[in-house]
Amino acid sequence: MNTASLPRFRVVSRPLSRVPDLVRLADSENPLLWVRKQRGFVGLGVAYRLDTHGGERFADASRTWATLQENAIVDDPIAGPATGLIALGTFSFASNSQTPSTLIVPRIVVGKKDGEAWITYVGDDSADPHPAAASLASADVFDVAQLDDFLALAGVKGTVPETSTWQPLQWQTPEGETEAYRAGVAEAGRRLDAAAIEKVVLARRLQAPLAEGADLRVPLGRLAHRYLDCWTFAVDGMIGASPETLIRSIHAKVSARVLAGTRRRDENEARDEELSRELVASEKEQLEHRFAIESLVETLSPHVTDLQHDAEPSLLQLPNVWHLATRVTAQLADGADAFELAEAVHPTAAVAGTPTPLAMDTIDELEPFDRGRYAGAVGWVGAGGNGDWAIALRSAQVDHSHSPATITAFAGGGLVVGADPEHELSETVAKFRPLMEACS
Repeated sequence: MNTASLPRFRVVSRPLSRVPDLVRLADSENPLLWVRKQRGFVGLGVAYRLDTHGGERFADASRTWATLQENAIVDDPIAGPATGLIALGTFSFASNSQTPSTLIVPRIVVGKKDGEAWITYVGDDSADPHPAAASLASADVFDVAQLDDFLALAGVKGTVPETSTWQPLQWQTPEGETEAYRAGVAEAGRRLDAAAIEKVVLARRLQAPLAEGADLRVPLGRLAHRYLDCWTFAVDGMIGASPETLIRSIHAKVSARVLAGTRRRDENEARDEELSRELVASEKEQLEHRFAIESLVETLSPHVTDLQHDAEPSLLQLPNVWHLATRVTAQLADGADAFELAEAVHPTAAVAGTPTPLAMDTIDELEPFDRGRYAGAVGWVGAGGNGDWAIALRSAQVDHSHSPATITAFAGGGLVVGADPEHELSETVAKFRPLMEACS
């Protein structure tokens, strides 16, 4: 792609006097958000947007981002991983998806980490800086009490009253898709029995109309509050709370969290404990998890040294499910940026299958819809190759292109030998639960 005509930015970052509520600060209709526990950031306004398709989508984003950074004049005394010029992105699961992969540079970023906060303004480079850039650059510490005035000065919609508009969603399965899911699991089982594939992940979806003026900060706030061990995200209408790190690279330290193998939670404490023990003891679930680890190690190894992972998976306890989880760490060896690392490891066996090319063909054949960005990469990139990508799980896509707007939620599960259609359907019900409750 041609990067010669890309904009030149003047970027200013400063500490904030106190930490604001990031979810409340987000745009209610088109939020840009990345938060987990006491860290993350919100984007306001759009300084630049890239939409790309196909097998070059990660490379297109990487080349564009490199040029944007090279062209930018950055005034950032904080020099944190997510200060200065950053972008949020959401990438399609498959290269043949009709849904664009999108990279967005926010006009303003407000972030927090370890009890401290910052603000960044991204303006067009000119001899006469925008008044917003000048006012921010003149401050050693920006007073958060002036934030609304600053947003207005920058031409960005300010914070809104605490009252929000939200009506519980009425979810429905698209006609025929429950039966198609059961049939797909059964057919995948036959192929697994014939040893044509070792694992494949099949998904299904639910859809609901959105009321006019629906405030997406309501479900996002619920997700962020309840799923503290997940990244709550919103990028170009793709919203959710993912427990799984695809790849994180900060100052050449690389890490990932692999999840594969699931049991639903139960309100009965004794039964819940029994389900967790079943998961650990399950040969099927352990096999599924091993495939996911092997997939990541194989694809990541060419880019790193000192690659290590837990000898045995641990139990990750979320409000809706138990997961088998393994943390992987490594040291970057070849200077690959966050886009290149994400492209190398996507799609993992945890969301596609093994062997990956055959699993992807099987998904394309057996799923009666385009996944879009579900199970793709979602996250952010900063300077120096830094970035943090999650797998877009426990997620839904908002579509404002027609009236009423709609939201489509996705959930899936890994199939290995012995997969049972009813059990797998039940697993997807548990995985839909975070969004169902957040949107109630």
